[in-house]
Amino acid sequence: MQTRDAQPTPLALAGVRVVEMGQLIAGPFCGKTLAEFGADVVKIEPPGSGDPLRNWRMIQNGTSVWWQVQSRNKRSLALDLRQREGQDIARKLIAEADVLIENFRPGTLEGWGMSPEELHALNPGLVMLRISGYGQTGPYRDMPGFGVVGEAMGGLRQLTGEPGRVPVRCGISIGDTLAALHGAIGVLTALYHRKVNGGQGQVIDVALHEAVFNCMESLIPEYSAFGAVREAAGSALPGIAPSNAYACTDGWVLVAGNGDSIFKRLMATIARDDLANAPDLADNAGRVARVAEIDAAIGAWTAGRTVQQVLDLLGAARVPAGKVYTARDIAEDPHYRARGMLLQQTTRDGDTVTVPGVVPKLSATPGRIRSSAPKLGDDTDAVLAEAGLTNEQIALLRSKGVIA
Repeated sequence: MQTRDAQPTPLALAGVRVVEMGQLIAGPFCGKTLAEFGADVVKIEPPGSGDPLRNWRMIQNGTSVWWQVQSRNKRSLALDLRQREGQDIARKLIAEADVLIENFRPGTLEGWGMSPEELHALNPGLVMLRISGYGQTGPYRDMPGFGVVGEAMGGLRQLTGEPGRVPVRCGISIGDTLAALHGAIGVLTALYHRKVNGGQGQVIDVALHEAVFNCMESLIPEYSAFGAVREAAGSALPGIAPSNAYACTDGWVLVAGNGDSIFKRLMATIARDDLANAPDLADNAGRVARVAEIDAAIGAWTAGRTVQQVLDLLGAARVPAGKVYTARDIAEDPHYRARGMLLQQTTRDGDTVTVPGVVPKLSATPGRIRSSAPKLGDDTDAVLAEAGLTNEQIALLRSKGVIA
């Protein structure tokens, strides 16, 4: 099992100051990504309750283990943004920040006197990331939108599941995460423009459904050119053959034999030279026309073998194949360990939990875990002191319930 770096390494985003106002997944995942590469991320949370993610899914010593991943490397400022004094403090922090992340419903910041125009008047270089269900403009902008809705509107849910059955989710909040990653790309692009091109700060408008839609490959071009509406296809990859999941004696194996030479090696391995040498199966178009027959041949071969036997034989033939990993498989996999993707993280309560490593991997300035996820308000006093508030001012704000 990997541990945190023993020696400090350069951090690409060291010196970048981020104020994170988001909660739950989309905004905070972007903040997490920036923090892993050195950005100083101050997370603003409501006093008393904090980010709802603290209490989502499985809880250890009163805190979600999901929180331990999503909020590592961040500092927690418990600040009530509904109070005018809280908004004044937020503006003070934003005035000195490089990046602001928020994923409230459009209009929320404007109602607090923190519109892009007002914030850029305070800080012309501010890069402002705004993640919302439908974006900051358009007829749907004021509608509430979560990742699940974005996945549906973006076209993803139509393709998940078995043909003719209820659309299913992919098992994680992929819409939120895709929006967060698009947001991180936008932030880094805007920071580069500001630094290299002498540009000012700007607003990055990320809609959940647009982030999903951006990853939908040829969905719309196929409809535009052919009137084709892609439908759910279960475990198969429509229009690419063979690429599917096949039953073994003890589970399922995924086989991607859709390259021309790969297909020949796959058919030779399953003793189907007739298919390997069929002239009409020499390219993908021909294989798509006979995909049911090809899938049946592969399925008949895997049905009498274990997953490991199939993987060994296809690995020897250089045919891409893999098993369906569970959490246990990942935790026990030597490749995950060798790649530093399973790290030991000690929580603020002293527990040890295994967490995902940092992605992507940079050779010269790799990201790392510098600190565990904070308890609510752990850094309130320190952040406010850095902003120039005295101990007396901090104590007064705490007595009013503005901070905690």
